[in-house]
Amino acid sequence: MTKNSLQQLHDVGQSIWLDNIRRSLITTGTLDRMIQEDALTGITSNPSIFEKAIAGSSDYDEALQKLVAIGKKSAGDLFEALAVEDIQMACDRLRPVYERTHGLDGYVSIEVSPHLLHDTAATIAEAHRLHDEVNRPNVYVKIPASEEGMPAIEGCLTEGISINITLIFSLGYYERVAEAYLNALEKRVAAGQSIEKLASVASFFVSRVDTLVDKLLEEKLKTAQGAEQEKLTSLLGKSAIANAKLAYEKYQAVFHKGERFAKLKSKGAMVQRCLWASTSTKNPQYRDVLYVEELIGPETVNTMPDQTIAAFKDHGKVAMTLTQDVADAHQVLRDLAAVGISYDQVTQQLLDEGGKLFSDAFDKLMKVLEEKREKLLTGMGR
Repeated sequence: MTKNSLQQLHDVGQSIWLDNIRRSLITTGTLDRMIQEDALTGITSNPSIFEKAIAGSSDYDEALQKLVAIGKKSAGDLFEALAVEDIQMACDRLRPVYERTHGLDGYVSIEVSPHLLHDTAATIAEAHRLHDEVNRPNVYVKIPASEEGMPAIEGCLTEGISINITLIFSLGYYERVAEAYLNALEKRVAAGQSIEKLASVASFFVSRVDTLVDKLLEEKLKTAQGAEQEKLTSLLGKSAIANAKLAYEKYQAVFHKGERFAKLKSKGAMVQRCLWASTSTKNPQYRDVLYVEELIGPETVNTMPDQTIAAFKDHGKVAMTLTQDVADAHQVLRDLAAVGISYDQVTQQLLDEGGKLFSDAFDKLMKVLEEKREKLLTGMGR
């Protein structure tokens, strides 16, 4: 039997995770089917995903009614109860994958509040609480790669909580993320603690890089002529893939060529895989599976929304692309600097915007839940 493109992707060493969660996905058997037929081995969630799932469907109405009836008082309490239950159910469905892969795959991610982006202590406290509430070995707690997130990431890893580091855009921040993981592993070894079951992924957001850089290039194209116009045009749609390829190059240097990790590996440490997130194509002029086809390589994860999974299953082509044209990727970053686009400014703006998008989605969800709660209380005569 011929394997579909998703199964072929899995066979070359790239894990396929779903960038979506919704209760009916779990309760109707759709998730089970995707695990069986589409080589799905994980799930990621974020505030935007939960906002669409809870506010945009009736999947949660019955559960909400029960939660309000037992006295859940705030929108935040309601959200956390619903989210934790979804994550627990999904973890249970993926537990056989976790066991089969000896803790490499089979994870479901839940994110700390986006309002904690710049609060180290509160991030650590919430990561512990969510980890304990879900109470599954195959849960990832997501912490953003902000300046204040870095010590929280290292602290939680050191304490044995598996962490999905999210909202990574900058290669500089990625180096710090890898460093935090190594530091945590070394601290655990020094304390006589096991490192065999500690897992982490470094989540690079891909398409958003092109969205912003292309916008900046198009602004410059309005007044450009001749050779400058050609140079600017040649850079459109190149930044995101270049950034990810250079991240993978750094990954290989740390986890396959570095003596520091080699010592930890001998004690049972797992590599901290790169995860490609935001891989749906935002520009309709680009191929709809661009950010899957161009970023295929072993020991990586691509977390895709439903439509990208369907598109890749239908017409995706599998080839080991992640290590191809790396010299060209370096040149793209040099060329961007040459035309006046600051890589550091772009990646910092993307981090700030990403945090705001998630905060806005979270606030919108809180408002919807508060309205539903009031309506249910009125119906109960309270």
